[in-house]
Amino acid sequence: MSPVTSDMIWSSLPIPVLIIDGGDLILSVNPAAETFLNASERSLTGNPVWDRVFVDAPMEEALARVRQGQSALFVGGVDVGTGSKKPVSCDVQLAPVSEGGDQVMMLLESRELAGRLDRGLVSKSAARSAIGMAEMLAHEIKNPLAGITGAAQLISMNASGEDRELTDLIVEETRRIVKLLEQVEEFGNLRPPECKAVNIHDILDRARKSAAVGFAAHMRILDQYDPSLPPTWVDSDQILQVFLNLLKNAAEAGREGGTITIRSFYEAGLRLRKRDGSAASMPLQVEIIDDGPGIAPERQSEIFEPFVSGRENGTGLGLALVSKIISDHDGWIALDSVPGRTVFRISLPIAPRGV
Repeated sequence: MSPVTSDMIWSSLPIPVLIIDGGDLILSVNPAAETFLNASERSLTGNPVWDRVFVDAPMEEALARVRQGQSALFVGGVDVGTGSKKPVSCDVQLAPVSEGGDQVMMLLESRELAGRLDRGLVSKSAARSAIGMAEMLAHEIKNPLAGITGAAQLISMNASGEDRELTDLIVEETRRIVKLLEQVEEFGNLRPPECKAVNIHDILDRARKSAAVGFAAHMRILDQYDPSLPPTWVDSDQILQVFLNLLKNAAEAGREGGTITIRSFYEAGLRLRKRDGSAASMPLQVEIIDDGPGIAPERQSEIFEPFVSGRENGTGLGLALVSKIISDHDGWIALDSVPGRTVFRISLPIAPRGV
């Protein structure tokens, strides 16, 4: 086995790192920084750093403090842009490269993951509260509605004109409410997942084909799969329902001729704490992306709550069910939405070895 060198460590660092000289010019960048800045090291080297990295903070002053005090400095939660994509919230760390020198190392660590985790915890809480609500509503309301429907039907037999229209309206609305309560009841009675090792792309293909000939027939559906992904550890039927619900949500938000993109990829290093307290890796990522109008910022924090819907006559149970299923799999779901681009990301575990 060959010894580990500093070049190997530099190349394998998972976060963007830049080396800046005394004149605030870029001396070197690692591969992660090339990806973040969407530019090669050759094109970046020698350029003023603030011409290529735009930070919503007084970074010139911060660099001067690091050089003067010869100590590291942390700047948390600032927007960092590159000019080629929307700014990303990052923690910026600055540190002198060598004692007494003017060269400074700058690390850019995205806060996107922390934000997604926070929203994931909110969605899990929403799913738990929805279970109790489902049991209460389905039991307490469904039976009395059957009596109301029967009474309205009896009255309509001897009614005429406007009176019959009113009784028909009562019957129609009570049936609609009963149908809603049946969905709520199904939501509350969802069985625990029966997990097996499956190819996530097989499930995605089933969902895509069903959507293409049904509710998403008016849109283009593209796939960007990573064929090297290992098997995941899920209940196929339940995860299929998750993907169908997300695709239906995207199709209802999209315009005629719009695009839905299904993307899969591997993100190493993501670990979550399971309900039993143990840590679990969630490296398999699936994103459902649409180019619709987006979700208003004030609604994003409650989008996984039951009965929250932005559409007329929407039940608001589709995304709540998605959240519950993902929570039962010890995975997590996150939302990122701006006008013209809404992304639901699901993170799932890989199948245990030897299964």
